[in-house]
Amino acid sequence: MTTNSPYHIFRKMAAREPSRYLTRALPRASAPSIRPQGFLARRNVSDEAPARRLSDHFTDLESASSLSTAVPESVAKSFDPLARAAARKGQLPRGRTTVVPSTLTNLRRHPTPSSRLFVPGPFSAPRAEQTFESTVASDIMTLCYVHTPPGFKPPPKAPRLREWDDSSPYHINRVLRGPRGGDVLRLLRKPIKFNNIPEVERITIHSYVKNAAAERNSSWLHVAGIAIQAISNVRVETFKSKSNVATWGIASGRDSVAVKAELKGENMYHFLSKLVDVVLPRIKDWEGVKGSSGDSSGNITFGLVPENVALFPELEVNYDMYPPKMIPGCHITLHTTAKTDKDARLLLSAMGIPFYGKIVN
Repeated sequence: MTTNSPYHIFRKMAAREPSRYLTRALPRASAPSIRPQGFLARRNVSDEAPARRLSDHFTDLESASSLSTAVPESVAKSFDPLARAAARKGQLPRGRTTVVPSTLTNLRRHPTPSSRLFVPGPFSAPRAEQTFESTVASDIMTLCYVHTPPGFKPPPKAPRLREWDDSSPYHINRVLRGPRGGDVLRLLRKPIKFNNIPEVERITIHSYVKNAAAERNSSWLHVAGIAIQAISNVRVETFKSKSNVATWGIASGRDSVAVKAELKGENMYHFLSKLVDVVLPRIKDWEGVKGSSGDSSGNITFGLVPENVALFPELEVNYDMYPPKMIPGCHITLHTTAKTDKDARLLLSAMGIPFYGKIVN
């Protein structure tokens, strides 16, 4: 092979050409690399980067990892509940609460996990609450549904004050007449939809014990409070009389004559289940709740005599603990979110409470 071959001529030209294509023209084995032998993940490398080896970068990454570094003692104690309790200087608050939105419109409160009142759960709803959410709520919305087709326009409302018909000469220049049906106008009920279905909000149990002041003996009030507390699972409150009753020897503001328990949430549904399934069916010759009961705002009240209160399971199983003559009667008020007694009566009928007599709306 002569030195004037195209291959040798190309190599001579490439050797004289100080261009960036020099390394490409020469064989790979003899061409020095212009790239630094450092960590290739970096874009901008300093002049000292080629002096570092690739293993140095892996050493830095490994030393900075959490596997080879010991966890500080202060951090380890923060995850230990016993160490945190021992380091705590003061007592935890008793009533710190967190607002949790419920499935319907109300808001329930329960203690946070850092409170001593915190109890995990509940993991299952009471039977009465499950019945309401699965059956009663949808049935009430179906029964009270008012269909308004697309393009429907309600008829214009009549004027509240009526004019005279001018059939008499005495009608001239007279003031307008008032509305029909009396002076008191009933509130208009909003249509029931998915977000305002009537439900039981709370239950109030109230017992008035007149013998507590008449006989000057507090045992009557103690027995009444224990009995109401047993059937409701709620601590009762005592109240003093607001009026004077000379026949019973009661002076206003002096004698405690009543106890009251207010039930909400799970206790409310458990009490309602006992009332509907156990107590009311066992009352002889009981027709139900009067149709005229109610306060025109969706709250229904009825009473139980002492013989009926003794039918609750909590009192019946320990009947010997309560003197029979000291077992109190009580008034039970079912507070609902309904705006009218008609809707409240429909809700309570679906929950199992019967009504009789003339229905007053």
